[in-house]
Amino acid sequence: MFTNNKLSKAVRLAVAFGAASVAFSSVAQEAASEEEAKDVERIEVTGSRIKRTDLEGSLPITTIDRAAIDMSGQLSVTDLLRNTTFNSFGSNRTTSGNAAQGTSEINLRGLGANRTLILIDGKRVPKSPLTGSSQDLNQLPLAAVERIEVLQDGASAVYGSDAIGGVINIITRKDYDGAEIKVGTSRVSIPSEGGDREEGSFLIGSANDKTNLMAGFSWNNRDIIFERAFPWVASQRGLSPYGNNWADLTSTGRVPSATAAKSISAGCDFELYYTATNPWIGGDMCSYDFLKTNANDSSTGNQSLFLRGTHEFTDNWKVYGNANVAKTKSFGRYAASLNDPGSILTANSPNNPTNPNSPLYDASIGGAARSVAVFHRFAALGTRDTQVDNYSNDVMVGFEGNVNDIDIDVGVRKAKTKAYNIGTGYLLRSAANIAMESGAYMLNDPFGERFTDPAAQAAHRALLNSMNVTISRISQFDQEEAFASAAFDVMELEAGAVQTVVGAEYRKEQYKDKYDALSEAGVVGGSAGSSAGGGRDVKSAYFETLVPVAEQFELNFAGRYEKYSDYGNDFAPKVSARYEPLEGLVLRGSVGKGFNAPSLDILTQQPSPGNPTVQDFVLCDRNNTPVTACPSGQIRTTDIANPELKSEQSDQMSFGIAYQPTDWLNFAVDYYNIEIEDSIRYIGLQTLINRERAGDSIPAGLGVVRDPVTGAIMESTTGSANDGTEETSGIDVNIATNFDFGNFGKLKSTFQASHVFDYSLDGGRNLVKDPGSPQRRISLNHAWSISDFDVSFTTNVIGSQFNNVTTANNVTSRTGHIASWTTHDLQVVYHTGWNADITVGAQNLFEKFPQIGVSSAAGRNLDYTLYDAYGRVSYVRYTQRF
Repeated sequence: MFTNNKLSKAVRLAVAFGAASVAFSSVAQEAASEEEAKDVERIEVTGSRIKRTDLEGSLPITTIDRAAIDMSGQLSVTDLLRNTTFNSFGSNRTTSGNAAQGTSEINLRGLGANRTLILIDGKRVPKSPLTGSSQDLNQLPLAAVERIEVLQDGASAVYGSDAIGGVINIITRKDYDGAEIKVGTSRVSIPSEGGDREEGSFLIGSANDKTNLMAGFSWNNRDIIFERAFPWVASQRGLSPYGNNWADLTSTGRVPSATAAKSISAGCDFELYYTATNPWIGGDMCSYDFLKTNANDSSTGNQSLFLRGTHEFTDNWKVYGNANVAKTKSFGRYAASLNDPGSILTANSPNNPTNPNSPLYDASIGGAARSVAVFHRFAALGTRDTQVDNYSNDVMVGFEGNVNDIDIDVGVRKAKTKAYNIGTGYLLRSAANIAMESGAYMLNDPFGERFTDPAAQAAHRALLNSMNVTISRISQFDQEEAFASAAFDVMELEAGAVQTVVGAEYRKEQYKDKYDALSEAGVVGGSAGSSAGGGRDVKSAYFETLVPVAEQFELNFAGRYEKYSDYGNDFAPKVSARYEPLEGLVLRGSVGKGFNAPSLDILTQQPSPGNPTVQDFVLCDRNNTPVTACPSGQIRTTDIANPELKSEQSDQMSFGIAYQPTDWLNFAVDYYNIEIEDSIRYIGLQTLINRERAGDSIPAGLGVVRDPVTGAIMESTTGSANDGTEETSGIDVNIATNFDFGNFGKLKSTFQASHVFDYSLDGGRNLVKDPGSPQRRISLNHAWSISDFDVSFTTNVIGSQFNNVTTANNVTSRTGHIASWTTHDLQVVYHTGWNADITVGAQNLFEKFPQIGVSSAAGRNLDYTLYDAYGRVSYVRYTQRF
């Protein structure tokens, strides 16, 4: 059939038997004899449905095997993949105070989590019900993983939508025989409290010639981290204009931006309030110190029960099945509720500082009594606490067999994920407005300290309770699918057989995201709620053909057609080639198209109010405030849906070289270029402000409205749109060495680097090195095995960026250098004489701080999509095998 060279055998055996601790498909080590290699059957590799013996194919694939997973020291799939070099610009983590709390994502090539496809054993993971557009890594138990394959190329021609940026295929353990118990604990150094972790797992499996069964349970927990626990926060204070402030209405009678806030006299002498100079307009402002109450990283916990099995009931047929049940929980704490978007007090209100009859009257204000806007933080209601419980069930049953030399695979799958989100301490704005207008709730005494009589104190508590509401959100994503494929040899050529796979899939998706009625009506302060829901059917047909043109040269043709019941259809073709001019040297390349379907959440969302924390650089420029001093503030915005969205279309190409010149050295270099048209982008308020300042385009229907006199934002509209083009290109470098020093042990080293040449929107300027967009990420690992010890030392680098970027007359200026972040991890494993491992290690061994105070943090002190603030993470684990 196919000619086996030494490199392809080495790769095949590394993946099949876990010979290398980090096995790149292009850099695996020679691991077995010629006779052993001949016995290895064809297997399927990510990016192709054709099973083959030459794993060093035409596409770049990085494999992280079980040994590398254990050496990483990570306790979850999320943390493991977040640190890969392919997660170019970082990805969402489980922070407090956002709609996707408890959700973690991976973002290949910086193109967005919704363009990164995650598979389990070649089947797509359902979307997270909390996002509706991306997949949640927190649902995947690390204990069940055998290896992870990262396809560094677009794959819509094979897998359909969502695969523009690449594919993560998580391969679960199957041929496990025995039992294993693992427990571990971790401690963090930088936060003075919180962030500690615990983990554990149990595996049991049995395998014989016909049946393989494996079952397991895993769990992990991480404590919440409060903002005040970080050393760089201890001397700081939160700056929120929603404290105890007022402002005159705009010239059009509207409530102005909160940045126009001015202090209400005698209303700022409480624990969480303090007087500060308004950085937007000058003068005194009564600010709320949210740093004393906010949680930074929410707590997370995962419990998973999984079962895998296969049984050969004839020589040609077997049945296989997978089942997984998981629960993910998260608790987050955010600052007390605010009366967004600013309430209006009439001229006669006891809380109006322009009213001469008010105890808050300020004669220095001047002018007659008049209606004013008030910006208040209801600290007396307590913090806003959010509990998210996410449940997922995934069951698949299939059959594999052979009929007349045709390999058949057919099966069904049903997956359901449901999330319950409960929030306490939220404000019923209508009741609060009545209480402030009447004076029942006084801004100069929000806690009711003036009441000494028990009955009056009880009445005040009842008043606070009447304004305090509990909100809820129930989200669900169901996915049902059926699949069938047939693989066969079409004809025999001189160089080998022409192989083909044809298949069809049917997938039904049902999405539901239901907020409580008060949040959806927009009457809850400090909350944004907008329900969405809908379903669709997806019918797919695909083919793939491998043609061995010559003994050293082969072509692969693939194509996939998908028809969506809600918006239309797409077709993605792809051609890839592999050429082996010398033994151990492989040249490869691919050209193809891809697509990404609009997700159900943005197609069906109802208008949703929000209060994002942003920096209004346009207003700061107008007021001659330096960019470095431009403050963050919350501004009212409304998210809207777009049912007219089309699918994104992409053109992709890649080419590279993989070479093993010696037994101890092998490497691969791959170039990629991806261009996306009709890009679906979420255009948030900070993006609108940045585009307005830079003179970049803003999609129709979105934007900001500013007061013609002050320049402050009066209202803003955000949402998703087919917004032009995106283009990115770069290069990946993988190098591996392997030395055997005899009595002095074995040393394996692996170097990975991803370098982004450019990332641009609509043919505009290169965004690489903008805040949050480093040009390169690097990982260097050394693994030394000697006697009963394994020692691993890893260096990780996130490249530098610049804090401030402005464009004028097509010239881009960058200032405020954000230094690269280099951390080192160390792990030592002792293999005992009683079939157990004792592991101790530390991530970020030298406790390197990420750079603090960058503007890309959007109201936080650092960019949590790229960096963490845990300091040194020390851990110990014990693994016992039976």
